Amino acid sequence: MIQGLVVFVWLVVCAVQDVRQRQIANRLTLGAVLLALLYLMWSGSTWLGTSRAEGVWAFFLALLLTLPGYALGRLGAGDVKLLAALALASNSTYLLWSLIGAGVANVAWLIYGPRLLPLVSQGVRARLGYLVVDPSRKLPFAPFLLVGFTLAWLWLH
Repeated sequence: MIQGLVVFVWLVVCAVQDVRQRQIANRLTLGAVLLALLYLMWSGSTWLGTSRAEGVWAFFLALLLTLPGYALGRLGAGDVKLLAALALASNSTYLLWSLIGAGVANVAWLIYGPRLLPLVSQGVRARLGYLVVDPSRKLPFAPFLLVGFTLAWLWLH
């Protein structure tokens, strides 16, 4: 339970930074990759308690799923590192359900965000930063991954 909470808090910090700056610092992404990898090698399991082999498989799956998006300019390098760290800390089930949840949350935001934003104050809108839907720029990915991971964690835990 505590391990999932740590991942949740880390994703919250990454999401806030992504919303405000449209990038995620390497110390949050590469630092998490390094810590998750060290924990995986030291303990023989992922941070969320699955086998080393499952963590390595999830890592390669994360790269397989994100590198094409990065090459096409749909995902940033921070998003690739974020998912790699999540994979090393969890397993392929969490990774896939987090991605599915992120996709659903992204589509829901694209549909309902423009309808909801006029109803909130300017202060709230200003804090949403890059989450404000604008056809000329892509949305930050980390907030949607946070939603996806949270749903997966609640469902699978």
